Amino acid sequence: MERLSDIALVTQVTVFGNRRAFDQLVRKYQSPVRRFLLNLTLGNEVLSDDLAQDTFLKAYTHIGQFRALSSFQTWLFRVAYRVFYDYHRSASHSPATALLEPGKSTDRSVIDQATCNENSCNSPQLRMDIYQALSLLKDDERTCITLQLIDGESIDHIAEITGIAPNTVKSHLKRGKDKLANFLRRNGYER
Repeated sequence: MERLSDIALVTQVTVFGNRRAFDQLVRKYQSPVRRFLLNLTLGNEVLSDDLAQDTFLKAYTHIGQFRALSSFQTWLFRVAYRVFYDYHRSASHSPATALLEPGKSTDRSVIDQATCNENSCNSPQLRMDIYQALSLLKDDERTCITLQLIDGESIDHIAEITGIAPNTVKSHLKRGKDKLANFLRRNGYER
C-alpha cells in the first residue's frame, strides 16, 4: 500500500509537475535519508544536511528516471549513496585505515550494545564512539553496516542501493562487523 502511494506521488510529480506531491515525499523520507548520510559522514551534521539537500534536488531533477523496479525509498537511498560518493570523490577524502586485529570473530552482542538508530544514541559518548568505530571502516563496509544495522535494510536492498553484488555486501558486512566488534570490545563495550 505504501509503495503504491509513493508511486502515485511520483506520477503526480513527473506527469503534472506537482511540487506538493514531491514535498510529501521529502517529508516522508527526509529523516531516514539524513540519518543515513549522517552515519556515512561520521556525524558531520552540516555536511549530512547539505548532502541530503543535494539528494532531494537530484531526486527531483531525475525523478523521471524512477522506474518502480524497486521501492521509491530504495531508489532515493541509491541517489543519496551516489551523492555521498560524488562528494567523497570530488573532495578527495580518504577513509581512515583500519588497524584492527584480523581474524577475530564478530561478537554480535558487542555491536548490538553499541549500535545507534533513530531511538538510541542519546549518550554523546556512545555516539562519539560509534562514529569513531565507523571511521575505521572502508567506505563500502561503512555503507553496508549503516544500511543493515542502523537502517535495518536487507542484503538484497543494500545490493540494490549500492550496486554491489549481494555476496560482496555479505563480505563487507562480515569484515565491518569484525572491525566494529574489535574496536568496541577494546573500548569497554563488552557485557
